[in-house]
Amino acid sequence: QVHLVESGGGVVQAGGSLRLACAASRRAITSFAVGWFRQAPGKEREFVTAINWGVGSTYYADSMKGRFTISRDNAKNTVYLQINSLKPEDTAVYYCAASDRGDWPTREYDYWGQGTQVTVSS
Repeated sequence: QVHLVESGGGVVQAGGSLRLACAASRRAITSFAVGWFRQAPGKEREFVTAINWGVGSTYYADSMKGRFTISRDNAKNTVYLQINSLKPEDTAVYYCAASDRGDWPTREYDYWGQGTQVTVSS
């Protein structure tokens, strides 16, 4: 079982930056992949990026390359999502999720956080 807690969301002006954090409860998280997803109002949830915790390899959705950066801090059991040059269309609830099954990078995510709201004003 993995418990995930996101933080770092908020209201930011277009062009600004945010760093979201996903704190994991389980020390064996190093055997997991952790991904970030987002869901905008009235839209389906979409994949943003993921990190294979143990080896540090990363994977990004094509549309997310360039402004989004995923990283991890082993000592804090935390994964981060840095978002730069924010746009109003980035407004969404951002979720982190953990997976210990499936083939990299298309993992199947079973553990989800509660989400953190990001609102970008124009």
